[in-house]
This record gives sequence, structure tokens and C-alpha cells, in this order.
Amino acid sequence: QVQLVESGGGLVQPGGSLNVSCAASGEIFRIDVMAWYRQAPGKERELVAEITRRGRTNLADAVMGRFTISRDNAKNTVTLQMSSLKYGDTAVYYCHAAGYGYYRGLRYWGKGTLVSVFS
Repeated sequence: QVQLVESGGGLVQPGGSLNVSCAASGEIFRIDVMAWYRQAPGKERELVAEITRRGRTNLADAVMGRFTISRDNAKNTVTLQMSSLKYGDTAVYYCHAAGYGYYRGLRYWGKGTLVSVFS
């Protein structure tokens, strides 16, 4: 089993910046791609950014140029660096990890951390 714990959520004004981090523990050898998803009230959960264990990244169009995802394999952490935040970025942000190899069918989720953009 893999456990994912997010941290860093909070309140921020439009145009501001905020970082959220995720720490993985447990059977971390199972993890390949790690990602951040978000879910706003009344909306479906959507992919924000993802990163492979080699550091290749993909970002959603809505956050391109504003968010950056990074990964530290030694520390087993993944960080989402958010800037130029908008009201539309308000959501619960969830850390996600996909299994590797034999475990590729497995999915792991954190409990989420709330990011609220307000003025």
C-alpha cells in the first residue's frame, strides 16, 4: 500500500502564489507517474499536472504557464508550484500516484488539500 499526504493548501488572493506538496510513503517502489488533480464544487475531478519518475511533465491547458510540477525521488515528494492564481483555481487539490509495472493498474489518492482563491 502507498500513502499520500498533501500539505500547503490555504487562502490566497488572485494573482498570488502558493505551493502544495505531497509526501509518499509505504510501498513507494510501486509508484511511476505522480500527479495533481483538483475538484471544484459541483465539478468533476480534473487533472492539473503530472510527472513521471524521470521528470517528464504534462500540464493542463488551464494552468499552462502558471503552474509547475516537480518531483524529488530521493525525498519521495511531488510539489505543485502555483502562481498567477485565479478564482477558477479554487478547488480541493489531490495528490495521485499510478502504479508501475506489475502494479500499473493501481491508483493511490491523498485526502486532498483546499486551495481557496479570493479577494
